[in-house]
Amino acid sequence: MKIRRIEHVAIAVSDMGNMTAVLRDLFGLKLDYVEDFLPHKTRVALFPLGDSAIELVQGLGPEARSAKWVAERGQSLFHICLEVEDIDSALDELRGKGIKLIHDAPVVGHGQCRIAFIDPSCTGNVLFELAEPPRQETQ
Repeated sequence: MKIRRIEHVAIAVSDMGNMTAVLRDLFGLKLDYVEDFLPHKTRVALFPLGDSAIELVQGLGPEARSAKWVAERGQSLFHICLEVEDIDSALDELRGKGIKLIHDAPVVGHGQCRIAFIDPSCTGNVLFELAEPPRQETQ
């Protein structure tokens, strides 16, 4: 599996507006976009930072994974996202190593990336996301 970079670090939040203000006012970060994933009842906000980003994740209902996380642990680091060159081969490689996956096949995530999460029981209780950015059209 070829990992290109840490794509983003995600923080689960209870108040997107408050944490957006913290990142903007305290650190001078600029909000790139906010995106809702209604099937997962989740809202994300992305703040680019060099070759990576900070992602805020807020559940839009109590059953959302991030909302449960915040209820159990408070606002805190939620996951680390690694950009991979080829998510399909990365998932095949992980399955070959006996690693449990939350997503057996990639789903569409932030910024139209193809994403999949690894079961944290296989990674020392740390949630990792793999992301393959959309392919650029060549003309």
